[in-house]
Amino acid sequence: MNRFTRAAIVALALATTAAPLAAEAQSRGDRREYRQERREDRREYRQDRREDRRDFRRERRDDRRDWRRGEYDSRRDYRQDRRQDRREFREERRDDRRDYRRERRWDRNDRDWWRGRNDFRDYAGRRNGYWYAPSYGYYRVEPRYYGYRWQRGHYLPPAYRHYYVRDPYVYGLRPAPRGYRYVHAGDDIVLMAIATGLIASVLYDVF
Repeated sequence: MNRFTRAAIVALALATTAAPLAAEAQSRGDRREYRQERREDRREYRQDRREDRRDFRRERRDDRRDWRRGEYDSRRDYRQDRRQDRREFREERRDDRRDYRRERRWDRNDRDWWRGRNDFRDYAGRRNGYWYAPSYGYYRVEPRYYGYRWQRGHYLPPAYRHYYVRDPYVYGLRPAPRGYRYVHAGDDIVLMAIATGLIASVLYDVF
């Protein structure tokens, strides 16, 4: 075998061996690049997920903050509206009561002022031997007291001391002092000491 033939065989053997080695080396490089790309892809994916979760949490916080702020504003407006409504309702009731009392107040010049009042619904005029107390009705009285002219310093009999005046304002009276009450006594109203029945003042001919 001459020298050229041997060289050709060696070259062929080297070429036959080098090709798989080169292919294997290239395959290892490809796998390395593939793994590197996968690691980078996973890293980017995790980073994107972290950013997405961070954005989501931030948006949820903002949403909750906006919701709480809106809820607080709504409740505050609701409370303010309710307070305003209650204030207006109280003012309207106060005005209605004032108007009602003004319309229903006792008038010396109007002998029929009591008509239409609930506390006089049973009143049918004077009855001999009876007194009438608004809100109480008719009750029998001793003959000696029928048409009696009460005076300051007199004593109201115990049997007639509990027919209290329910609303002194209607008759233009100021609140009774402590220890005293206004009492219906026939057609009059007397200011009486609760403990003794002593008459302090008299409002004559109420009805």
